[in-house]
Amino acid sequence: MAEERRGAWFGFGFCGFGQALGSGRGRQVHSPEPLRAPGAGLDVCRVSASWSYTAFVTRGGGQVELSGFTVGAAGGCRDAWASEELLVVLRTGPGPGAGTELQAWAPGSALRGEPLWAQTVPEAEREDGPGGDETQAGPLPLLPCARAYVSPRPPFYRPLAPTLRARRLELGAEHALLLDAAGQVFSWGGGRHGQLGHGTLEAEPEPRLLQALQGLTMAEVAAGGWHSLCVSEAGDIYIWGWNESGQLALPTKSLAEDGKTTAEASGLNEDGSEVKRVAGGEDGAPAPFIAVQPFPALLDLPLGSDAVKASCGSRHTAVVTRTGELYTWGWAVARKASGYSKDSSTEKTGPLASQTHLYPHGEEVLLQDCEEVCFHDF
Repeated sequence: MAEERRGAWFGFGFCGFGQALGSGRGRQVHSPEPLRAPGAGLDVCRVSASWSYTAFVTRGGGQVELSGFTVGAAGGCRDAWASEELLVVLRTGPGPGAGTELQAWAPGSALRGEPLWAQTVPEAEREDGPGGDETQAGPLPLLPCARAYVSPRPPFYRPLAPTLRARRLELGAEHALLLDAAGQVFSWGGGRHGQLGHGTLEAEPEPRLLQALQGLTMAEVAAGGWHSLCVSEAGDIYIWGWNESGQLALPTKSLAEDGKTTAEASGLNEDGSEVKRVAGGEDGAPAPFIAVQPFPALLDLPLGSDAVKASCGSRHTAVVTRTGELYTWGWAVARKASGYSKDSSTEKTGPLASQTHLYPHGEEVLLQDCEEVCFHDF
């Protein structure tokens, strides 16, 4: 294969609808393949993946391209966020001096006609940093003003408390994670699977600081369906929530019942975990498994690698290290990570790195409910 230019995106996983550009339909992509963007010189700068389709945003002209079960394109876009319920884009508003407009579309609309809902992001809502530049906020669903976020369910526009200086916001199936400018993590929403990290299974109606992480400065947050993860500035991984499919890299019930689970959990803090045992371990002894981890647990990657980026799918997790290695674990990891068994029921309870696809200088990995990974190699 010809050498890929720096900045290329790679996709793998379930691409039955053609969710990865150029992958074709009805395919299982078992190892990373370069995305084949249409048009000469199309430079993708942002990818947002849902289950049945993916949104790609380009640099320069700000074109958004949809690939998968729904297709379409639109110009003048700064960002896009894909979900099965809603496609949200930030676009240049109509007319001169109109500013930026937040638009919510039905995914099947192919960005044609009128959006379901639209709201201008007023310039007055944006904060200027010391150098006069716009305050740096993360991508959608956090808005550029860093004072509100967009939800896939009404009300679409949701303001944040003025005291929260948000840097990044991630949405799970029932909960939200927020990383503030000081590196502190807040969570709220449903907590029945321990995904909030407060040590209980109770819901939280408003953002609540994770006391277990106080004193630690976080650089990244990621929300899965019912689990959560954050990466510290030092490169440490903290993970919590539901472990039904090994998405926390802890022993699971299904593998314990099969007698495949080992008790190895090096570097993991199991305090507060819901630890259970089932018959079927070695020598007939009960094999332990962890169903719910309601507190953040420290996870060590192999060889003491430091993490820099992370992302969570519904029941699986991916991390990129400082040296550009991509580790994945959780449900059906073989279909979402590179180079593993094609058995769709495969579960892995520890971080796995591809032995044939290591990407030096890797910086970004996206992993969503579409069971597809897009890995950005700068």
